[in-house]
Amino acid sequence: MGNTETKITIVIADDHPLFLEGLRHAIEADPGFEILAEANDGRRALHAILRLKPKIAVVDISMPELDGLELVRRLSDEGSTASVIFLTMYREKNLLDSALDLGVKGYVLKDSAGTDIVLAIHSVAKGKHFVSPALTSYLVEASRKPPKAPPVEPGGFDELSPSELRILRLISDYKTSREIANELFISPRTVETHRTHICQKLGLHGSHALMKFALSQKDRLMNTSE
Repeated sequence: MGNTETKITIVIADDHPLFLEGLRHAIEADPGFEILAEANDGRRALHAILRLKPKIAVVDISMPELDGLELVRRLSDEGSTASVIFLTMYREKNLLDSALDLGVKGYVLKDSAGTDIVLAIHSVAKGKHFVSPALTSYLVEASRKPPKAPPVEPGGFDELSPSELRILRLISDYKTSREIANELFISPRTVETHRTHICQKLGLHGSHALMKFALSQKDRLMNTSE
């Protein structure tokens, strides 16, 4: 079995046997991962995650018995500490938003899971968020369409200081507050203060609103001079 204490423990769930098999092979190719159980529906996945307490749960967002969103709600109700990575064929922004609002840490497209899943697990295990790169263009496009309730005026960036723009760029690279603090040689508390001020200036509300905004504006941020 090896030195399991140092391994990232994982439960995987998908109702398509061939995809589940391919997923297992991709994950098991990394010696730092250990799959504790597999499930082919949401209810079995829930029971396995609560019983085995893995560090990571990789689950299909649309499964029989219990879909991914409801599964995450149940895990939260039960006090589970497992970090969830969703597998999905859907590219709709509202689904990604719903997942992030529930505290899901990773969102991996099935058509790129073979290349993305290992990186996603490593990122999420370190406390970061991970979204398949193929989704970034969809987020950017969605941000260019007239939103139902525009959260930020086009000139909103003008309100941000050079330090705040720098932090917003790093957030769009999935950096945690601690990683940003280390990179900019400031304290994590200072980063949190900047994050609060950015949200106030841009009119953002909710625990994941800043990250979603940073992802949707990534191209624009990279072209904004400090």
